[in-house]
Amino acid sequence: LSRRDPEYVGRSKAVDRLEKARTAGKDVTEEEPALKDVFETISTLPGMSDIKPSETEIGSMVYAVKPGDGSAREQAASCQRVIGGLANIAREYATKRYRSNVMNWGMIPFQMESEPQFEVGDYIFVPGIRKALDGDLKNIPAYVIRNHQAEKIELFIAEMTADERKIVKAGCLINYNRARRGL
Repeated sequence: LSRRDPEYVGRSKAVDRLEKARTAGKDVTEEEPALKDVFETISTLPGMSDIKPSETEIGSMVYAVKPGDGSAREQAASCQRVIGGLANIAREYATKRYRSNVMNWGMIPFQMESEPQFEVGDYIFVPGIRKALDGDLKNIPAYVIRNHQAEKIELFIAEMTADERKIVKAGCLINYNRARRGL
C-alpha cells in the first residue's frame, strides 16, 4: 500500500492516534476539528441525532478491487490493523486466506458491487455495525461523508461463521481467545 500511496501510512497513523485519544476519553473533535463537521453531518441522518463521537469507533479503511493475491497477503492485514485499520472494502477478495486474515485481525471485510463513490480523505460511516454483525450481512447501509453531505452506499459482507463474527466484534482473534478462556 505504501508504494501505491506513499501517504497511506501517515494518514492511518493519524487516524489511529484519534482512536486512541477517543478511548482515552479525549474529545476527538478538538483533536481533529474536521470531525466536528463530520459528526454534525452524521447527526442529520435518520436515527442519528444523538450520535456521540466518544461512542463511535474511528479507524482507517482500504479500498481495493481484489486484494489478497500478492506475496504480502500473510502480513498485509496485520500491518494494516497495527496502524489503525478497521475495515477493507473490496469488490471481491482474491483468496479466502487473506479474507480470514482480515477477520482474524479484527477488521471488517466489507464488499460492494457498485463502483466506489468515495475518495481518499472521505469519511465512511457505518451505523449499527455491531448489530449488523449479529444479523443479515447482505445489505449494510453506510454513508460517505464529505463537504457537509452524506451519500448513502450499500455494503455487504460475504458469509461469516458465528466464530468469525465474534472475532471481529472482539477486535481480533487474540482478544476472542482470551475472552473464551476467561483471561
